[in-house]
Amino acid sequence: MPIDAKRPYEEGNIFARVLRGELPNKTVLETEHSLAFHDISPLAPIHVLVIPKGPYVSWDDFAAKASDAEIVDFVRAVGEVARMTGANAQGYRLLSNVGKRSGQEVPHLHVHVFGGAPLGPMLAR
Repeated sequence: MPIDAKRPYEEGNIFARVLRGELPNKTVLETEHSLAFHDISPLAPIHVLVIPKGPYVSWDDFAAKASDAEIVDFVRAVGEVARMTGANAQGYRLLSNVGKRSGQEVPHLHVHVFGGAPLGPMLAR
């Protein structure tokens, strides 16, 4: 179910549970402030989620509340995942949904890294 970006952080969301070690994941990269792992239902040959370890719901929440170190680490982690997975070899897409109207389902900031195949148009008309 999509979420409203203005709702408070929910400690029981699936990514919070992954971060606490309650749910398994196939880790691609872990840094001091970020975790990247393969999506359990991939939509492309390369489909990795990158999440900050802090309790942030959206980009605007993250930009307002995260430390400079968290922001730098997260942005660098996204780029490193593109290199590590080979997504950067032929092109890749970054996607981050925020709020109900965009289709955000997990109330924790996350970036999808898609690659490994032609991805088509960004949005259907």
